Amino acid sequence: MEIIVAENAGFCFGVKRALELVARAAEDPSRPVYTLGALIHNPQEIARLEERGVHQANALDEVSEGAIVLSAHGVDPEVEEAARERGLEVIDATCPFVKRAHSNIVALSKEGYAVVILGDRGHREVEGLAARAGGEAEIVSSAEEAERLPFRQRCGLVVQTTQRPEALREVAGALAERCRELRVFNTICEATVKRQESARELAEKVDVVIVVGGRNSANTMRLAEICAATGTPTHHVETAAELEGAWLRGVERVGVTAGASTPSWIIDEVVQRLRELEGAGQ
Repeated sequence: MEIIVAENAGFCFGVKRALELVARAAEDPSRPVYTLGALIHNPQEIARLEERGVHQANALDEVSEGAIVLSAHGVDPEVEEAARERGLEVIDATCPFVKRAHSNIVALSKEGYAVVILGDRGHREVEGLAARAGGEAEIVSSAEEAERLPFRQRCGLVVQTTQRPEALREVAGALAERCRELRVFNTICEATVKRQESARELAEKVDVVIVVGGRNSANTMRLAEICAATGTPTHHVETAAELEGAWLRGVERVGVTAGASTPSWIIDEVVQRLRELEGAGQ
């Protein structure tokens, strides 16, 4: 059985940067270090941070001293301001590509454009984006939802960094019919696009695909959707322990891809477990 790992899989630049910032902060034992919510969407890597003494706070009220790390997904600017007012050391691990989207929204709002965000409602990145528009942004997840928005004179579209380019084109087309002037900012992360293209290409040449990553990871779930859409059986797992031998029966080629928050050590464990299942006759 051949195991093929996607050319683009695993940690992206923004996640690597966030983890490096936290690692440096944890080297200083003079004060406690907390992350505000999950730093990235990978439970296993978050557990490793906890082992190094980096604790997760679900709310700012839980932190009275030390350093607070803002997640790679970004936060409401009022939360960051409140942290500074408390006298906390603020370490901003927001992905630079997310920050670019923040700047686009602020500029649109100042210029009087109605802001529309293509993204997943409830996702932390999207909540942070909407906060930059003073809570006035419309959030849509499809062209159908965009078609139901009220007509506006001027409209600006910004997109969650992990969305599909196809979805952006569809929503932009729908919005063009709902306003007189439309400005579109393609804030999809280039690494996300490469991962999605790589996953699609992989799925088209294997018998089954294993997508590795947190179940709370939007970009990992999107990879699973893209692979499944090719018609190739697709399984989303967080760890090697979730693999099932039945998935490999009669399979000659297995494809493995992973979300942007998935560390290489988890990918390696999945590949190793696949070899063990093969050796055991599944």
